[in-house]
Amino acid sequence: MERPCAWKKYTPQQIEELEELCHGYKQFLSENKTERLCVKTGIKMAEEAGYVDLETVIAEGRDLKAGDKVYAANHGKDLMLVNLGTAPLEQGFNILGAHVDSPRLDLKQNPAFEAGDMAYLDTHYYGGVKSYHWVASPLALVGVICKKDGTTVDINIGDKADDPVFTISDLLIHLSSEQMSKPAKDAVDAEILDVIVGGRPVKFDEDDKDAPKEPVKQMFLDILKEQYDVEEEDFLSAEIEVVPAGPARDMGLDRSMILGYGHDDRVCAYPSMLAQINVADVERTSITLIVDKEEIGSVGATGMTSRFFENTVAEIMTLVGEDSPLALRRALACSRMLSSDVSAGFDPGYAGKFETKNAAFMGRGLCFNKYTGSRGKGGSNDADAEYVALVRDIMDEAGVDFQTCELGRVNAGGGGTIAYIMAKYGMNVIDSGVAVLSMHALWEVANKADIYEAYRGYKAFLERA
Repeated sequence: MERPCAWKKYTPQQIEELEELCHGYKQFLSENKTERLCVKTGIKMAEEAGYVDLETVIAEGRDLKAGDKVYAANHGKDLMLVNLGTAPLEQGFNILGAHVDSPRLDLKQNPAFEAGDMAYLDTHYYGGVKSYHWVASPLALVGVICKKDGTTVDINIGDKADDPVFTISDLLIHLSSEQMSKPAKDAVDAEILDVIVGGRPVKFDEDDKDAPKEPVKQMFLDILKEQYDVEEEDFLSAEIEVVPAGPARDMGLDRSMILGYGHDDRVCAYPSMLAQINVADVERTSITLIVDKEEIGSVGATGMTSRFFENTVAEIMTLVGEDSPLALRRALACSRMLSSDVSAGFDPGYAGKFETKNAAFMGRGLCFNKYTGSRGKGGSNDADAEYVALVRDIMDEAGVDFQTCELGRVNAGGGGTIAYIMAKYGMNVIDSGVAVLSMHALWEVANKADIYEAYRGYKAFLERA
């Protein structure tokens, strides 16, 4: 059951639609390298499409009805878009879910130090990364610094064309015989992923007893103070992410692919949000859920294991007049979901890690993983056959190119998504997403056709599931 390349069927009009979609996605990917920025942009997209903040609805004492569109944010890192349908909510929802956190380096709370006449920031890696990827590459600092007076300072240094960038040094090849003999996981110690941020000392009198002991670090701190009005102590309440510097770009002479940071999982989040806001009237209420912390187990107040989703659904059902606890439980159990996360794109250079009959090929459309997990499907959601049949029918009726796949050969490794968490409610859930090359590297690759088919598939699911 080999699937054809989606590009072969496109009309000139579809090519135009594809390029327009991918142009918007490249901009989204380039400008939103943290979960906070993704949510901020998602709210802007929603408001422009007529969505109203749920907190405003509650504060004004308004009821909700079919046709109303609301959004809810959680700690600036989660976002839920809801389009109320004509059917009773107790009959369930059609849900798209994706995450917007990506593997990266986070600054430690006491990050700044000086060594070898250079200023550094110390980091702790976030999610599954290969340490050797992060050396000798241009990096940016993106995030927020929260001050004691309640103000929040946005930081974004390294992405604009005229910004300075940062880097982590690598050992020169001439001295690396010992390093080159180590396994890849040990070649670069995660504790030395220190970002170089300066190499110029402040001027001072050598005889001055108050002269700074770390003059290069002091120069860095002085510039921060001048440009952002923050002190070194403010790093204690900061969330600064170290991410690759530079925009997403078209890849290939045919411009068929996109090279960018954070395809995992913004390549699913963006078309999900776009599908949500482009579906006007629905029978079953549609929900798009954008969450944080998937890369580290979906934990914490902004992870999928929090009660944000359930609590928000309860608020909405109360405003609709379906406010019994039993109605809430029935609604969740009757819901259907696409847990949208990326799949491992088949890579001929590492063909031995894939089983080709069940691999995700670049350019063959939206991927469906009946199960993920590892070591005998451990830790996965396993969608039942009846639900897979329904999803197949929806995609075929809409003419969406799709493929089914697994995450590599049996026992080659594995991974998980948020699917199993949502399945705890009893709802039908299946993993779906876009095939990606170099997953979790600084620069990942996605095929434009797969992004286009993902959008079309998500839209069809919201309209018909």
